[in-house]
Amino acid sequence: MFRPLELFVGLRYTRAKRRNHFISFISLSSMLGMALGITALITVLSVMNGFQEEVRGRILAMTPHATINRWNGVVDDWRAVRDWALAEDSRIAGGAPYIRGEAMLNHASMVSGALVQGILPAEEKRVSDIGGKMIQGALDDLRAGEFGVILGKELANALGVRVGDKVTVITPQASVTPAGILPRLKRFDVVGLFKAGMYEYDRGLALIHVDDAGKLFQYPDGAVNGVRLKLHDLFMAPRLSRELAGKLPETFVARDWTQDHASYFRAVQIEKTAMFVILTLIVAVAAFNIVSMLVMVVTDKQADIAILRTLGLSPRGVMGVFMVQGVAIGLVGTLLGLIGGVALAKNVDVVVPFIERLFSIKILAPEVYLISDIPSKVQWNDVTVIGLMAFGLAMLATLYPAWRAARTQPAEALRYE
Repeated sequence: MFRPLELFVGLRYTRAKRRNHFISFISLSSMLGMALGITALITVLSVMNGFQEEVRGRILAMTPHATINRWNGVVDDWRAVRDWALAEDSRIAGGAPYIRGEAMLNHASMVSGALVQGILPAEEKRVSDIGGKMIQGALDDLRAGEFGVILGKELANALGVRVGDKVTVITPQASVTPAGILPRLKRFDVVGLFKAGMYEYDRGLALIHVDDAGKLFQYPDGAVNGVRLKLHDLFMAPRLSRELAGKLPETFVARDWTQDHASYFRAVQIEKTAMFVILTLIVAVAAFNIVSMLVMVVTDKQADIAILRTLGLSPRGVMGVFMVQGVAIGLVGTLLGLIGGVALAKNVDVVVPFIERLFSIKILAPEVYLISDIPSKVQWNDVTVIGLMAFGLAMLATLYPAWRAARTQPAEALRYE
């Protein structure tokens, strides 16, 4: 069977037992270094992808995929806006009204700031998963005119209240009375508690009925801040919000979840990029160990190179021999790293508990972190990029030693043989 001479000799050099064991050691360390670097890179990026997806899911369980508002902050006929959006685009799964405002909550001697959000329980179930986050009570316990409130678990703990207690809501709007200008106060009954798994919401969000919110913040009858939308595909939100904004009157504005939480997702992307660069340097160091190994091989094989040249092998052929050897080492290291990285990333939920049991530690303590288990999600485009990058570095590392071998002069190499 025909095989190119360069490939045959290069693979023969790779398999042969070398006289210089130090060269063999560097070759093995280069291969294992690449494998470990790639494994670490795939595992870390997969864990970061898992955390990003987990946190995104918790955020979107409480926030809409998109919203439609007016510049003045008041939408008079939200049903018409909601129905228009549903009829305009089939990618929208549902819509619900909301009123949002900041207030102070007071119980006994405890005071805490909070974001008070008015919702319509029957419609809210179509745009968020807050109903599934309830630990006491239900969304339907919010009834118009009864002034009930559902608090986040951490907010309730800060105020020292339980279901059945009363809290006083103090709004920034002032009331003019014979005694002077006084803040508006309203007592609410705590009818439920929720736990979203995000401190931002568990500590700072209170839910009331949208009609009660309108009276609390002095909105006209039936008016709301805007309409919250849920999409069939949350990743279509940026495009859909731009399209809706182009069709709405100038007094309306459409926003999506990537704009509302842009700082968080930008920070995550920066961290992911930084980790990719840092761990890529580990792979690069291992790949360029191939340079040291091949330089020593070229020095060790001077006589062999001279003989091959005298037998008619061209400088390009000599260069190919040593490139084959370096590429073979890089290919094996890359494949081992890809297999190890994917296997480890897919079994993080098994490996991490084993380490915790072995050393009697808890990596993510539930009393400190909102996520106590380490999630992982392998993205195959990341794996592909990492594999191509590592293999490309290995090929690049072979160029200088192979070029140096090609410049070997047979007469000089055989002079002292």
